[in-house]
Amino acid sequence: MKILVCISNVPDTTTKITFTNDNTEFNTAGVQYIVNPYDEIALSRAIELTEGGKGTITAINVGEAANDPTVRKALAIGADEAVRVNAAPRDAYFVAKQIAEYAKDKDYDMILTGRESIDYNGNQVAAMVGEFLNIPSISIIKKLDFDGTTATIEREIEGGKEVVTVSGKFIASCAEGVAEPKIPTMRGIMSARTKPLTVVDAIDIEAVTKVAKYETPAPRGAVKLVPADQTESLIGLLHSEAKVI
Repeated sequence: MKILVCISNVPDTTTKITFTNDNTEFNTAGVQYIVNPYDEIALSRAIELTEGGKGTITAINVGEAANDPTVRKALAIGADEAVRVNAAPRDAYFVAKQIAEYAKDKDYDMILTGRESIDYNGNQVAAMVGEFLNIPSISIIKKLDFDGTTATIEREIEGGKEVVTVSGKFIASCAEGVAEPKIPTMRGIMSARTKPLTVVDAIDIEAVTKVAKYETPAPRGAVKLVPADQTESLIGLLHSEAKVI
């Protein structure tokens, strides 16, 4: 079994977000980057599926050399090898096209991603890769089993769950519940230094999107505290100032 797991390099969730160049570029100064948590779930499930010599895992990332520590962490967690497509990711289309270009002749049995990256929350890459490779794409899955030829996949839907089976190659985006994220062991960290990390050139793709401007949410307003015994005053404020009732 050969599994390709897509890894995103994202800011730590505690990062204070700011922008530069007239709010058109993300300010990377002082930002700590991590493996996208949803991608860690996908990687952890791939590790479980290949335990005992049942297969190999390749982690792939689209990014520049600064992403190497994140890619090495994926190797420390349990990927057998890694690939970095040497290009700054512009948008989901660009990333998906690069992944599909790399994977098209590698004969992977399945491709796994996280449900979305925690910086853009787009949930687009998996579906686009599926379209480019002309393989089934199953979004936001909660469970994945594989018997060697057929995958049984569960998704949550309104009022219940959906169970689908897929024979042949496919791509799926993983959500919470598919697997528990694994913590790198000391042995894994040491072995990650010698595992292969291949850098490949990106293919040239015409830009299809352009960032006009980033905006941060408006700061929270002042808080008014109303004593518990002044219910009428609270109701009045909710009417006249908050205008929520």
